[in-house]
Amino acid sequence: MNTKIYKRVLSLTDNLMSAAEEENQTRFDGYYLELKQLCEEHDNTDKDHPVQWETLGDFTDDLTLAVTIYERALLKAEAINSKDFRSSISFSIATLKIELGDKTGAIEHLEKAKISCNKIVDKELKAEIHDLLEELKNS
Repeated sequence: MNTKIYKRVLSLTDNLMSAAEEENQTRFDGYYLELKQLCEEHDNTDKDHPVQWETLGDFTDDLTLAVTIYERALLKAEAINSKDFRSSISFSIATLKIELGDKTGAIEHLEKAKISCNKIVDKELKAEIHDLLEELKNS
């Protein structure tokens, strides 16, 4: 990923978190719009990267819209064959599917995440994926 873009996404993330903690919706909306514009500006270019889209999904309040954004991020992660991003994005989609009452969709994404995470370093994410999948399958 382009370092300059990564630093911009990181900066926007910090600003979004600060605005959320301060409960300043106007500032939050402004930074969210900047992040969204950054994603759209780099969409389908050599500067496009799943981290931009995953971050946008992380800060999207509308759960259905967030799933759509994460699905877009997932396609980009698949295009660059990133198991780390595929795992984390699929896990995020699954947790939102649970909130939206779509247990079948959640299980489907967790199974994808489980396959993707078999060679990642993040043991905590692996455990979360495994535990949530088992919980859903046994409920």
